[in-house]
Amino acid sequence: MPIKNRFSEMLGEIAAIRRDIHAHPELMFDTHRTGALVAEQLRAFGCDTVEEGIARTGVVGVIKGRSDTRGRVIGLRADMDALPIQETTGVDYASTVPGAMHACGHDGHTAMLLGAAKYLAETRNFDGTVVVIFQPAEEGGGGGRVMVEEGVMDRYGIDEVYGMHNWPGQPVGSFAIRPGPFFASTDEFNIRLEGKGGHAAKPHDTVDPIVTASQIVMALQTIVSRNTDPVHQAVVSVTSIESSSKAHNVIPQHVDLRGTVRTLDAGVRVQVRDRLIAVAEGIAAAAGARAVVAYIEGYPVMVNAARETEFAAEAARKVSGDCGEAPLVMGGEDFAYMLQARPGAYVLVGNGDTAAVHHPDYNFNDEAIPAGCSWWAELAEARLPLA
Repeated sequence: MPIKNRFSEMLGEIAAIRRDIHAHPELMFDTHRTGALVAEQLRAFGCDTVEEGIARTGVVGVIKGRSDTRGRVIGLRADMDALPIQETTGVDYASTVPGAMHACGHDGHTAMLLGAAKYLAETRNFDGTVVVIFQPAEEGGGGGRVMVEEGVMDRYGIDEVYGMHNWPGQPVGSFAIRPGPFFASTDEFNIRLEGKGGHAAKPHDTVDPIVTASQIVMALQTIVSRNTDPVHQAVVSVTSIESSSKAHNVIPQHVDLRGTVRTLDAGVRVQVRDRLIAVAEGIAAAAGARAVVAYIEGYPVMVNAARETEFAAEAARKVSGDCGEAPLVMGGEDFAYMLQARPGAYVLVGNGDTAAVHHPDYNFNDEAIPAGCSWWAELAEARLPLA
């Protein structure tokens, strides 16, 4: 029986797990309930080893194939955490936690990998070992980095690793991927401008940080347009301006700017960082003010390995008949840390005509479950073929 048909039969069971996770969202590393549910399911499926508490609440399951003649191990990763958003979908399994919801589909990712784990534990039609990785804190916490630092790749001898994300606007169950840089680095910056406050009627007696901040905001836009090579993608966005005064007749003592930098190249990432600091400090000095820049490096660029990308694409073609070229994505993904540790690839699976991720009306499309589960299982069996 084709894998996809098997998962169509399991759709109700997997969707029920997904909806249970959806109704009980947990943030960052606090995925205690979700992790316990995952561990319970993996043990019920007959996984050879189930380990909890990695990166605080992460879970790993080990499934051994019928044989192990080559000693090969592949890792399959899903994220478990939700977002601090108030849900507005109105579905009967909506979030029961005020101010938290699965607005990015990690409930679907977790459920699909559980479905694939059940199938792989039942059939074991592969030569080697499959390690299923359930990660907390993808949404800003760097759970992938922590799992790598705690030795997941080395402890289980993982040779290559694969991840997946649902994609609204892409036909349900279809796949898309690209080799090389795929998701952007995600850095943040805080700039405090220290001026000299005073009465708004006497600007000559002040060093106005509002005017200085305005000049810096505009000048930062020239980093992308005039300092980086036009063939390289980069984004510099100032997203917050806040002064120490709310009065109409006061020039404030200081102004705080906040924003984000996104790039798809490690060299450009460094170039933009250095230029941002120089621009802020230089303009502030010219105005008689002082800029204190805090630059916080976030997730690195996520890079799909060429060879493993083709393996992932071929598995997708076997499931759906095709695998399209994915767009470059300026959002971030901490699967990047796992791809730095091991060769692998990340694929997009279509979620259909739904609200965008990180939107209060978003909901993972359960109709994508058979395709997603099938891709995991097909990839495992193809990368670890029986002799």
